[in-house]
Amino acid sequence: MAKINPGEFMRQVQAEARKVVWPTRQETTTTAIFVGIMMLVLALFFLGVDTVFGAIVSWLLSLA
Repeated sequence: MAKINPGEFMRQVQAEARKVVWPTRQETTTTAIFVGIMMLVLALFFLGVDTVFGAIVSWLLSLA
């Protein structure tokens, strides 16, 4: 691997940083709301699955 000096490294870092496309405030807000809704949906789903499996295990243990 070729070694480069620190000045060249910093120039390369700055050049790459200029290529970054940052999201707008609207995109960030929309994404955050979507993530929040998906977290709520998945939490309710896994609560339901856990409740069903818990009831099944309790029923099976009551048979013993």
